[in-house]
Amino acid sequence: MTERPLRLLLDFDHQAQRDRSQPPAFLHRRDRKFALLCRERGVVPDATRWLSHLQRLSGREAAPTPAEQTLSSWRRFTGGFAAAGAITGILTMSGLLFYEGGQRINITVLLAFVLLHLALALATTVQAMAGWQPWRRLLSRVGKTAGVGAFRELQPLLMARAAHLGGLCFALTGLATLLTLVVIQDLAFGWSTTLDTAATGYHRLVLAFAAPWAWLWPAAVPDLALVEATRFFRAGEGNGTQPGLWGQWWPFVTMLWSTWVVLPRLLLWLLMSHQLQRRARGLLASHPAMHTLRYRMETATLETGNAHNDAHDLPDTRTRSNLLPLPDSDVLLCWAGAGEPELPDALRAGKGLVVRAGGRSSLAGDEAALRAIEGQLQGHADAVILVVRSWEPPTGELEDLLESARRIWPDGTSVALVPLAADPNREPALHQIQPWLRFAEKIGGDFLRVSLPPMSQPSPYAGKDRAL
Repeated sequence: MTERPLRLLLDFDHQAQRDRSQPPAFLHRRDRKFALLCRERGVVPDATRWLSHLQRLSGREAAPTPAEQTLSSWRRFTGGFAAAGAITGILTMSGLLFYEGGQRINITVLLAFVLLHLALALATTVQAMAGWQPWRRLLSRVGKTAGVGAFRELQPLLMARAAHLGGLCFALTGLATLLTLVVIQDLAFGWSTTLDTAATGYHRLVLAFAAPWAWLWPAAVPDLALVEATRFFRAGEGNGTQPGLWGQWWPFVTMLWSTWVVLPRLLLWLLMSHQLQRRARGLLASHPAMHTLRYRMETATLETGNAHNDAHDLPDTRTRSNLLPLPDSDVLLCWAGAGEPELPDALRAGKGLVVRAGGRSSLAGDEAALRAIEGQLQGHADAVILVVRSWEPPTGELEDLLESARRIWPDGTSVALVPLAADPNREPALHQIQPWLRFAEKIGGDFLRVSLPPMSQPSPYAGKDRAL
């Protein structure tokens, strides 16, 4: 049975725990962007696509994920149950069919053992469906705690599935041992009991066990004459029964084991596997983080510029003066319509690549623009000029674009953010440059810096300090 629903639940639960350390504003922008991307592609944003999207953003992990480690550990644990069941099945059937020439293999013992095995299988199923964990001490000894999060509620079903797989291996190896001994030995079956039981009553008991296969294999249903002829008493020397009659019980014993031991274990193992997947899907659908994720994907984001929204904080009124000279770059990226209808000649001159992103451009278009710049950089560190409108405030979409660029472009690439005024031949006003300086300071590091555009005409601020 596939473990995909269980793996999906474990991966989602692990990602939800990692997201607890992230700011809510960042999570909202990230998941809203994913929902918009799914809308453009015409697909439904579900948990599988969401996890795949996050994996592409963060890059493929070299080490196994926590879900893979947990499932691998449980596979080894289940394999141990299966191996133990297979060995025990061989030993148990060999003991039940132990035969010496002077004794008989008692059918009554086989019937009692089959009933005991069936009762244990049903008890294992009931405790799993009720959520009991009688295996708690065993799990603690092998280093498996109760788990955390949604996985805690799946452990009773996991243990029941492992137990039923061990029981199925026990039943199959027992059946194989039975058929092998029937072929290589001359087994003598009979029935005996201390109770005062007539052959007719014992025959009715045998018919009740044989009812499921009576229509399929009539020869495997002992008749009354065989039951009467093969009763033996431990203190007796024999009742004159023909030797060939003692072996005619083997079809009944084979079908008894196959129907009441092998088949119930197989059905219960399939039931536990189905219940495990069904429960995993239910826990994923009702996961608290799933409701939060859906809300973030369905609600539009609004960048306020204040991540913590603390009313007691005073606005940042400091004046920045960390403008840097415009680098010599042949790559120009225009954001959200900046430079329309045309770029200043002094800024456009000598540029080998001019691309646009944001504004009316789709998310796929933004991705294509970043990939085009990556090809222009040709794997070496360089600078990219990013042109924006000085009178428009920084947005969360621009921050997401820069985060994607930092991941895609070669290491060491820097971005020179150039705010353009409404009149491209003039420098922007001082109060319009300050928000962009604060934005670059928020991004941090040497990746983003702010520069003034080159002027093809004398600056109206000539004589003033261009470094603010």
